[in-house]
Amino acid sequence: MIRLYGEKRANLVRVFAARLRSVAEAEDLVQDLFLKVQALGELEVEGDGSALLFRMANNLMLDRLRSQARAGARDENWRGLQTTTLGDQPVADAPSAEDVVAGRQRLDVMMATLETLPTQVAQAFTLHKLDGLSHAETAVAMGVSRSAIEKYVSAALKALMAKLP
Repeated sequence: MIRLYGEKRANLVRVFAARLRSVAEAEDLVQDLFLKVQALGELEVEGDGSALLFRMANNLMLDRLRSQARAGARDENWRGLQTTTLGDQPVADAPSAEDVVAGRQRLDVMMATLETLPTQVAQAFTLHKLDGLSHAETAVAMGVSRSAIEKYVSAALKALMAKLP
């Protein structure tokens, strides 16, 4: 059977490349077939055994196509659970990995920039923008006027805008 496989390998690749529309997929399939044939050892078959060899390859191909269809359906169901459709556009419920990394990088730049600002400017920005206090509450917490808080926050925003992409 192994000898027959060696003789028919090129034909198998050609036939399954045409069916699968991919030489790489056909090569993978024929390699899987080789493993099956090798496991059989020297099996005696009636006739030349070509029909058995092609039937084994065809069964492997069908198994692979069914598996790909199941995987595609499973992936589509998972994407359906992870996204919401608005109009005809899918919208992810969670940010992508790239967006998460970019956000973390912007946060690092922002925190590094805050450390370079004067203490009162950084404190005013932190209390107002990060802790959520109003200008008036921030002014009371820092013991300065509301106008000073507005100026501090404005200065911090200018410095951050200059550093952030």
